[in-house]
Amino acid sequence: MIEVINRASGQKEREIVYGGAAIAWLYGGSTLGKTLAHLSARLPFVSAFYGWLMKQPSSKKKIAPFIEKFQVDASEFKNDTFNSFNDFFIRELKVEARPLSPSRFICPADGRYRFFQNIDKSDGFYIKGQKFKLTELLKDKSLADKYSGGSMVIARLCPFDYHRFHFPHDNTPSESKLINGYLYSVNPVAIKNDIHIFSQNKRRMTQLVSSFGTSLYIEVGATNVGSIVETYTPGKAVKKGDEKGYFEFGASALILLFEPGMITLDKDLIELSKGMHEVHCLMGQSLGS
Repeated sequence: MIEVINRASGQKEREIVYGGAAIAWLYGGSTLGKTLAHLSARLPFVSAFYGWLMKQPSSKKKIAPFIEKFQVDASEFKNDTFNSFNDFFIRELKVEARPLSPSRFICPADGRYRFFQNIDKSDGFYIKGQKFKLTELLKDKSLADKYSGGSMVIARLCPFDYHRFHFPHDNTPSESKLINGYLYSVNPVAIKNDIHIFSQNKRRMTQLVSSFGTSLYIEVGATNVGSIVETYTPGKAVKKGDEKGYFEFGASALILLFEPGMITLDKDLIELSKGMHEVHCLMGQSLGS
Protein backbone atom coordinates (compact mmCIF):
# COMPACT_ATOMS: atom_id res chain seq x y z
CA MET A 1 0.00 0.00 0.00
CA ILE A 2 1.27 3.49 -0.91
CA GLU A 3 0.11 6.51 1.06
CA VAL A 4 0.71 10.08 -0.12
CA ILE A 5 -0.17 13.38 1.51
CA ASN A 6 -2.53 15.66 -0.37
CA ARG A 7 -1.02 19.15 -0.21
CA ALA A 8 -4.40 20.88 -0.36
CA SER A 9 -5.93 18.97 2.55
CA GLY A 10 -2.82 17.88 4.44
CA GLN A 11 -4.40 14.43 4.75
CA LYS A 12 -2.95 11.05 3.84
CA GLU A 13 -4.53 9.32 0.87
CA ARG A 14 -4.18 5.77 -0.36
CA GLU A 15 -2.85 5.60 -3.92
CA ILE A 16 -4.47 3.28 -6.43
CA VAL A 17 -1.44 1.74 -8.16
CA TYR A 18 -1.65 0.96 -11.86
CA GLY A 19 -0.37 -2.61 -12.21
CA GLY A 20 0.28 -2.73 -8.46
CA ALA A 21 0.27 -6.53 -8.15
CA ALA A 22 2.79 -6.88 -10.98
CA ILE A 23 5.08 -4.19 -9.53
CA ALA A 24 4.99 -5.80 -6.08
CA TRP A 25 5.92 -9.17 -7.57
CA LEU A 26 8.65 -7.81 -9.88
CA TYR A 27 10.33 -5.58 -7.28
CA GLY A 28 9.14 -6.95 -3.95
CA GLY A 29 11.61 -9.74 -3.27
CA SER A 30 10.85 -12.71 -5.54
CA THR A 31 14.03 -13.89 -7.28
CA LEU A 32 12.12 -14.72 -10.45
CA GLY A 33 10.29 -11.39 -10.30
CA LYS A 34 13.52 -9.42 -9.89
CA THR A 35 15.10 -11.32 -12.79
CA LEU A 36 12.19 -10.48 -15.07
CA ALA A 37 12.21 -6.85 -13.89
CA HIS A 38 15.89 -6.55 -14.81
CA LEU A 39 15.33 -8.15 -18.21
CA SER A 40 12.31 -6.02 -19.13
CA ALA A 41 14.04 -2.80 -17.97
CA ARG A 42 17.21 -3.57 -19.92
CA LEU A 43 15.54 -4.63 -23.16
CA PRO A 44 14.17 -1.43 -24.74
CA PHE A 45 11.98 -3.27 -27.26
CA VAL A 46 9.73 -4.45 -24.40
CA SER A 47 8.66 -0.90 -23.51
CA ALA A 48 8.76 0.16 -27.16
CA PHE A 49 6.36 -2.63 -28.16
CA TYR A 50 3.92 -1.82 -25.37
CA GLY A 51 4.13 1.85 -26.29
CA TRP A 52 3.33 0.93 -29.91
CA LEU A 53 0.25 -1.00 -28.77
CA MET A 54 -0.98 2.06 -26.86
CA LYS A 55 -0.79 4.11 -30.08
CA GLN A 56 -3.07 1.79 -32.03
CA PRO A 57 -6.71 2.85 -32.63
CA SER A 58 -7.87 -0.36 -30.93
CA SER A 59 -6.41 0.91 -27.64
CA LYS A 60 -9.18 3.56 -27.42
CA LYS A 61 -11.41 1.01 -25.68
CA LYS A 62 -9.15 1.24 -22.62
CA ILE A 63 -9.78 4.96 -22.09
CA ALA A 64 -13.27 4.97 -20.54
CA PRO A 65 -12.57 2.15 -18.01
CA PHE A 66 -9.27 3.82 -17.10
CA ILE A 67 -10.95 7.19 -16.45
CA GLU A 68 -13.55 5.50 -14.26
CA LYS A 69 -11.14 3.33 -12.26
CA PHE A 70 -8.62 6.08 -11.54
CA GLN A 71 -11.17 8.89 -11.20
CA VAL A 72 -9.57 11.10 -13.84
CA ASP A 73 -11.36 14.47 -14.08
CA ALA A 74 -12.49 14.65 -17.72
CA SER A 75 -13.83 18.19 -17.23
CA GLU A 76 -10.21 19.42 -17.26
CA PHE A 77 -9.46 18.06 -20.77
CA LYS A 78 -8.80 20.63 -23.49
CA ASN A 79 -10.17 18.11 -26.01
CA ASP A 80 -12.28 15.03 -25.31
CA THR A 81 -11.70 13.12 -28.55
CA PHE A 82 -8.70 10.77 -28.66
CA ASN A 83 -7.34 8.55 -31.43
CA SER A 84 -5.59 6.07 -29.11
CA PHE A 85 -4.83 5.46 -25.44
CA ASN A 86 -1.49 7.25 -25.83
CA ASP A 87 -3.32 10.22 -27.35
CA PHE A 88 -5.39 10.35 -24.15
CA PHE A 89 -2.28 9.83 -22.03
CA ILE A 90 -0.51 12.91 -23.44
CA ARG A 91 -3.70 15.00 -23.25
CA GLU A 92 -3.59 18.75 -22.83
CA LEU A 93 -5.60 20.50 -20.12
CA LYS A 94 -7.61 23.69 -20.15
CA VAL A 95 -5.51 26.66 -19.02
CA GLU A 96 -7.87 27.35 -16.12
CA ALA A 97 -7.44 23.76 -14.85
CA ARG A 98 -3.91 24.58 -13.62
CA PRO A 99 -3.72 28.23 -12.49
CA LEU A 100 -0.19 29.50 -11.86
CA SER A 101 0.86 30.68 -8.41
CA PRO A 102 2.38 34.19 -8.23
CA SER A 103 5.44 32.63 -6.54
CA ARG A 104 8.73 32.86 -8.43
CA PHE A 105 8.98 29.05 -8.53
CA ILE A 106 6.10 26.65 -9.29
CA CYS A 107 5.61 22.88 -9.35
CA PRO A 108 6.41 21.73 -12.92
CA ALA A 109 3.98 18.80 -13.15
CA ASP A 110 1.18 16.89 -11.49
CA GLY A 111 2.79 14.25 -9.30
CA ARG A 112 3.90 12.92 -5.95
CA TYR A 113 6.81 14.99 -4.69
CA ARG A 114 9.79 14.80 -2.32
CA PHE A 115 11.56 18.01 -1.28
CA PHE A 116 15.12 18.60 -0.05
CA GLN A 117 16.26 22.12 0.84
CA ASN A 118 19.90 21.00 1.11
CA ILE A 119 20.83 17.77 -0.64
CA ASP A 120 24.03 17.32 1.37
CA LYS A 121 22.27 17.58 4.74
CA SER A 122 19.39 15.31 3.86
CA ASP A 123 19.24 11.73 5.08
CA GLY A 124 16.15 11.07 2.96
CA PHE A 125 18.11 9.08 0.41
CA TYR A 126 19.75 6.61 2.72
CA ILE A 127 17.84 3.42 2.01
CA LYS A 128 19.23 0.11 3.25
CA GLY A 129 22.66 1.72 3.44
CA GLN A 130 22.45 3.16 -0.08
CA LYS A 131 23.25 6.82 -0.79
CA PHE A 132 21.94 8.79 -3.73
CA LYS A 133 24.92 10.43 -5.49
CA LEU A 134 24.75 13.41 -7.82
CA THR A 135 27.85 12.29 -9.70
CA GLU A 136 26.11 9.05 -10.67
CA LEU A 137 22.89 10.84 -11.66
CA LEU A 138 24.53 13.59 -13.74
CA LYS A 139 27.56 11.69 -15.12
CA ASP A 140 29.42 14.99 -14.85
CA LYS A 141 31.56 15.88 -11.82
CA SER A 142 31.62 19.62 -12.51
CA LEU A 143 27.81 19.71 -12.63
CA ALA A 144 27.62 17.61 -9.47
CA ASP A 145 29.96 20.06 -7.71
CA LYS A 146 27.85 23.00 -8.95
CA TYR A 147 24.67 21.66 -7.35
CA SER A 148 26.26 20.17 -4.23
CA GLY A 149 24.61 21.78 -1.20
CA GLY A 150 21.75 23.00 -3.36
CA SER A 151 18.09 22.05 -3.33
CA MET A 152 16.44 19.06 -4.96
CA VAL A 153 12.84 18.29 -5.91
CA ILE A 154 11.68 14.90 -7.18
CA ALA A 155 8.26 14.35 -8.75
CA ARG A 156 6.87 10.89 -9.53
CA LEU A 157 4.18 10.83 -12.21
CA CYS A 158 1.66 7.99 -12.15
CA PRO A 159 0.06 6.61 -15.34
CA PHE A 160 -3.24 8.38 -14.53
CA ASP A 161 -1.58 11.80 -14.06
CA TYR A 162 -1.46 14.66 -16.55
CA HIS A 163 1.82 13.83 -18.33
CA ARG A 164 2.91 17.15 -19.78
CA PHE A 165 5.65 18.92 -17.84
CA HIS A 166 6.35 22.65 -17.58
CA PHE A 167 9.06 25.13 -16.65
CA PRO A 168 9.28 25.94 -12.91
CA HIS A 169 10.58 29.50 -13.34
CA ASP A 170 11.38 32.16 -15.95
CA ASN A 171 14.58 31.18 -17.78
CA THR A 172 16.41 30.53 -21.02
CA PRO A 173 16.73 26.74 -21.46
CA SER A 174 19.72 25.01 -23.02
CA GLU A 175 19.48 22.11 -25.44
CA SER A 176 18.65 18.90 -23.58
CA LYS A 177 21.29 16.20 -23.18
CA LEU A 178 20.32 12.54 -23.40
CA ILE A 179 21.83 10.03 -20.98
CA ASN A 180 20.75 6.67 -22.26
CA GLY A 181 19.82 4.01 -19.77
CA TYR A 182 17.29 1.44 -18.67
CA LEU A 183 13.57 1.68 -17.92
CA TYR A 184 13.05 0.44 -14.36
CA SER A 185 9.88 1.34 -12.48
CA VAL A 186 10.06 4.51 -10.36
CA ASN A 187 7.29 3.26 -8.07
CA PRO A 188 8.28 3.58 -4.36
CA VAL A 189 8.32 -0.24 -4.07
CA ALA A 190 11.13 -0.31 -6.63
CA ILE A 191 12.98 2.78 -5.34
CA LYS A 192 13.06 1.47 -1.76
CA ASN A 193 14.90 -1.60 -3.01
CA ASP A 194 17.33 0.30 -5.22
CA ILE A 195 17.80 4.08 -5.01
CA HIS A 196 20.24 3.86 -7.94
CA ILE A 197 17.33 3.39 -10.36
CA PHE A 198 17.31 7.17 -10.90
CA SER A 199 20.95 6.97 -11.99
CA GLN A 200 20.41 3.94 -14.20
CA ASN A 201 17.28 4.94 -16.11
CA LYS A 202 17.14 6.82 -19.41
CA ARG A 203 16.99 10.56 -18.77
CA ARG A 204 17.34 14.00 -20.33
CA MET A 205 18.99 17.03 -18.69
CA THR A 206 18.43 20.71 -19.47
CA GLN A 207 20.08 23.70 -17.82
CA LEU A 208 17.69 26.58 -17.09
CA VAL A 209 19.62 29.86 -16.98
CA SER A 210 18.06 32.87 -15.27
CA SER A 211 19.10 36.19 -13.73
CA PHE A 212 18.74 34.66 -10.25
CA GLY A 213 20.66 31.43 -10.84
CA THR A 214 20.80 28.24 -12.86
CA SER A 215 18.75 25.11 -12.26
CA LEU A 216 18.91 21.67 -13.81
CA TYR A 217 15.78 19.97 -15.14
CA ILE A 218 15.94 16.19 -15.51
CA GLU A 219 13.25 13.98 -17.07
CA VAL A 220 13.56 10.32 -16.09
CA GLY A 221 11.94 7.62 -18.20
CA ALA A 222 10.56 4.50 -16.57
CA THR A 223 8.70 1.28 -17.29
CA ASN A 224 6.76 1.48 -20.58
CA VAL A 225 7.99 5.02 -21.24
CA GLY A 226 9.84 4.73 -24.54
CA SER A 227 9.84 8.45 -25.31
CA ILE A 228 10.61 11.72 -23.55
CA VAL A 229 9.33 14.35 -25.98
CA GLU A 230 10.67 17.90 -25.75
CA THR A 231 8.41 20.62 -27.18
CA TYR A 232 10.35 23.76 -26.18
CA THR A 233 12.90 25.65 -28.32
CA PRO A 234 16.46 25.66 -26.89
CA GLY A 235 17.86 29.15 -26.41
CA LYS A 236 14.44 30.84 -26.50
CA ALA A 237 13.39 32.58 -23.27
CA VAL A 238 10.37 31.03 -21.52
CA LYS A 239 8.07 31.92 -18.64
CA LYS A 240 7.17 29.75 -15.67
CA GLY A 241 4.34 27.42 -16.61
CA ASP A 242 5.28 27.26 -20.30
CA GLU A 243 5.25 23.69 -21.58
CA LYS A 244 8.63 21.94 -21.80
CA GLY A 245 7.51 18.55 -23.10
CA TYR A 246 5.66 15.34 -22.28
CA PHE A 247 6.13 11.67 -21.46
CA GLU A 248 4.49 9.03 -23.61
CA PHE A 249 2.74 6.06 -22.00
CA GLY A 250 3.87 4.81 -18.59
CA ALA A 251 5.13 6.06 -15.24
CA SER A 252 7.98 8.54 -15.09
CA ALA A 253 9.75 11.11 -12.91
CA LEU A 254 11.20 14.62 -12.85
CA ILE A 255 14.18 15.83 -10.84
CA LEU A 256 14.92 19.53 -10.33
CA LEU A 257 18.26 20.71 -8.96
CA PHE A 258 18.88 24.28 -7.83
CA GLU A 259 22.19 26.00 -7.09
CA PRO A 260 22.85 26.66 -3.39
CA GLY A 261 20.85 29.68 -2.19
CA MET A 262 18.74 29.92 -5.36
CA ILE A 263 15.43 28.78 -3.85
CA THR A 264 13.77 28.60 -0.47
CA LEU A 265 11.26 25.78 -0.76
CA ASP A 266 7.82 26.45 0.70
CA LYS A 267 7.70 25.55 4.38
CA ASP A 268 4.57 23.39 4.08
CA LEU A 269 6.24 21.23 1.42
CA ILE A 270 9.26 20.56 3.63
CA GLU A 271 7.07 19.74 6.63
CA LEU A 272 4.63 17.51 4.74
CA SER A 273 7.38 15.49 3.08
CA LYS A 274 9.19 14.63 6.31
CA GLY A 275 9.29 10.97 7.28
CA MET A 276 9.71 9.69 3.71
CA HIS A 277 6.25 10.88 2.67
CA GLU A 278 5.44 11.95 -0.86
CA VAL A 279 3.24 15.03 -1.30
CA HIS A 280 0.63 15.16 -4.05
CA CYS A 281 0.98 18.51 -5.85
CA LEU A 282 -0.41 19.93 -9.07
CA MET A 283 1.40 21.82 -11.82
CA GLY A 284 1.31 25.55 -11.14
CA GLN A 285 1.17 25.36 -7.35
CA SER A 286 3.80 27.35 -5.44
CA LEU A 287 7.19 25.64 -5.06
CA GLY A 288 9.25 28.33 -3.37
CA SER A 289 10.70 31.83 -3.36
